[in-house]
Amino acid sequence: MELRVATGAQVRAQCRSGAWTSPTAGLALGYVQANLVVVPRDLAFDFLLFCQRNPKPCPLLDVTEPGDPEPKSAAPGADLRTDLPRYCVWRDGILVEEPHEVCSIWRHDFVGFLLGCSFTFEAALLAADLPVRHLQEQRNVPMYRTNIPCRPAGVFRGPMVVSMRPMTPAQAIRAIQVCSRFPRAHGAPVHIGDPAAIGIADVNRPDFGDAVTIRPGEVPVFWACGVTPQAVAMAIRPPWMITHKPGHMFVTDWRASDLEGE
Repeated sequence: MELRVATGAQVRAQCRSGAWTSPTAGLALGYVQANLVVVPRDLAFDFLLFCQRNPKPCPLLDVTEPGDPEPKSAAPGADLRTDLPRYCVWRDGILVEEPHEVCSIWRHDFVGFLLGCSFTFEAALLAADLPVRHLQEQRNVPMYRTNIPCRPAGVFRGPMVVSMRPMTPAQAIRAIQVCSRFPRAHGAPVHIGDPAAIGIADVNRPDFGDAVTIRPGEVPVFWACGVTPQAVAMAIRPPWMITHKPGHMFVTDWRASDLEGE
């Protein structure tokens, strides 16, 4: 199956069967992709408030009932325990496992959150003839911890994570126009240019994902990223958290056009 032109349901079926275990950038182009965060019910309100206070890195798309792995708005019939390529399991802020499914550790009090993802607007960038370097080089998108603090909520606090796509200055201006149409997929970039200005020591050594080539005349363009909750987990060390593995997203049934202007 050519997953580049697949539906969200077709990508999820490949993930559920174990046939696809790689990053989802470039798959199901035109469909909304989502970051996953799962926390116990006693932390769910704090995390919901964290998302509300930090809509750039954590734009909320869907929330499940406690114990229910089905995201009934984003993808009726889907299963958050099996329908992503890879997961990260966090215990006391330590990454302990990166499994292909989490059925065996799912609990009756787990609440799932789906957050907007910048992969959603990449089809629009391509349609505008703008470069998406990690797709060109068949790599995972580079992601970095920054010195930009998120607004705290309850126990949740920590730094913003950003993703990066290199472009010329003129292309970056056009990218702002394109991505501003998708505020629930992180929207416009949060920084353009000098990585050190937002606390990134070496743009060629991302904290998550893969480094990509920055060509002469290009500058790094940074978007808020839904891996932010994973940096928060490292900072606050909650007893339990399940997330997607960076770059390995949940693909919904929504089209990207459904989120335009929201």
